[in-house]
Amino acid sequence: MNIAAQRAQQAGRVCPLDYTYAPDVFARAADFSAETLYVVGGLYGNLAALDAIQTMAAREPTRPEIVFNGDFHWFDAAPDWFAAIEQRVAPFRALRGNVETEIARNGDIGAGCGCAYPDSVSGDIVTRSNEILALLQNVTPQAARARLGALPMHLVADVGPLRVGIVHGDAAALAGWRFAPDELDNPKRLSWLADVQLKAKVDVFTSTHTCLAALRDFALPGGRLTIVNNGAAGMPNFVRNRRGIITRIATTPSPQAPLYGVERDGVHIDALAVAYDSEAFLARVLKRWPPGSPAYESYYRRIVDGPDYHLAQARGPR
Repeated sequence: MNIAAQRAQQAGRVCPLDYTYAPDVFARAADFSAETLYVVGGLYGNLAALDAIQTMAAREPTRPEIVFNGDFHWFDAAPDWFAAIEQRVAPFRALRGNVETEIARNGDIGAGCGCAYPDSVSGDIVTRSNEILALLQNVTPQAARARLGALPMHLVADVGPLRVGIVHGDAAALAGWRFAPDELDNPKRLSWLADVQLKAKVDVFTSTHTCLAALRDFALPGGRLTIVNNGAAGMPNFVRNRRGIITRIATTPSPQAPLYGVERDGVHIDALAVAYDSEAFLARVLKRWPPGSPAYESYYRRIVDGPDYHLAQARGPR
């Protein structure tokens, strides 16, 4: 197999070297502090979800610090739609996810969409994701590429007495999958988590990349480590349920009843439902991505019916 063929086969599955970092990068002074933190991962270009999130924020007793932790672009592969997402996200703190990293990259390194999909994800899905990314690159202006490429891969926040590591993927890679529900429930991961806790010196990690929500609270040799993955803010997260999810970490209880959560040291770590206008979002998606298009084939069923995943699976064992 020649080099070009090898790159094509690996595109979408490989995790580029420039996505990686050591867990001890989090053992630094916090980048900011907040009484209320909203972590919005996987918006995927959903303007209706962004409307709903800002309405939620307006109901808070303390104005929340909103952080978009990657993949806020995806379905918005049309100039006006892309520009609207850029305009509305730019005023807030943000990380670059694999989507933003790859649409900002000058030149093709063979990463495709940068998703670093595991073998459990079918080749058809990988191929379609690479096609979506290529179409999204075509509508990304140079100024946006420069802005997105300059975004950090991670942040550290102080919320009350807790240190929070904000990532897109996991504690060692932008497109890491070790904060996926099945990985968090794998006993073989406990030694890695213990090592991460020792080196990162954070109490909570909040992530998104794997697109399935999870909250796990670990008792490790070095103490407690909480990991919360919001799944997707801009797509359904549970079967027969069209709501998105964001992560809220705050020193006060949420004015909106959480789907699930934990409290530690007086800080509330919660998953909040995002009840966006699903019909408006679906209409926008179908206008850009009609039947037969890669996004339709990969996502229409999820947008309409949700994934084959349940609230109890996200909440985890009690």
